[in-house]
Amino acid sequence: MSDINAIAKQFTDFYYSTFDTNRAGLQPLYRDTSMLTWEGTPIQGTSSILEKITTLPFATVQHKVTTLDAQPSSGSVASLLVSITGLLVVDGSENPLQFSQIFQLYPENGSYYIFNDIFRLNYG
Repeated sequence: MSDINAIAKQFTDFYYSTFDTNRAGLQPLYRDTSMLTWEGTPIQGTSSILEKITTLPFATVQHKVTTLDAQPSSGSVASLLVSITGLLVVDGSENPLQFSQIFQLYPENGSYYIFNDIFRLNYG
């Protein structure tokens, strides 16, 4: 497997940059078998996931990654887990929200897609 930390960093940079500027542009990262669990609610399939993330109730968002950890998630497939924590600035608020997100990435045609995605705001 290639350097998983480099893959995780490249993926994370692309994902959050795209999420922050053009959420619909994330469509190629999901498949009909993909699942997003958003704040405890499971959502499956590309169209349902895109509907969720494109209709979130804020006009602008900026992700600020604090930690990024990656590890292999299978002994037989070059998949990986990516765990992120950070701050979420919504609509220019001066009080960012803490968030955590875990991606399970699967290889496909020389790239990766999101098999599982778990997002949680930390209200601590």
